[in-house]
Amino acid sequence: MSENLFQRRRRRVRHGLRSKGGLRPRLSVFRSGKHIYAQVIDDTKGHTVAAASSADADLKGKLKTGADKAAAAEVGKLIAARAIEAGVKQVVFDRGGYLFHGRVKALADAAREGGLAF
Repeated sequence: MSENLFQRRRRRVRHGLRSKGGLRPRLSVFRSGKHIYAQVIDDTKGHTVAAASSADADLKGKLKTGADKAAAAEVGKLIAARAIEAGVKQVVFDRGGYLFHGRVKALADAAREGGLAF
């Protein structure tokens, strides 16, 4: 049982998404110390539909740092625009093992404002 609490939480969240999410694509969030990343993943086909991060060239000049709520909100708006452009409007939100709080919540709220439904 070498699995840590973060990995257990992530596995539990993913299991819930698979059972309740149906066939909708998954909006997955990864948070590092310096940046935040988001991807819309189609698990039935096994490929990424859209991706955005605070390290993108589009956002580099706008952001003071990639590790705050303002950066997360910008990434949320960008991922929503790219997903809608790719034809995805409804997703399930995969927070991974992170709590729905702070940067993760800011990204989710901005994605909802950008037009994604979850």
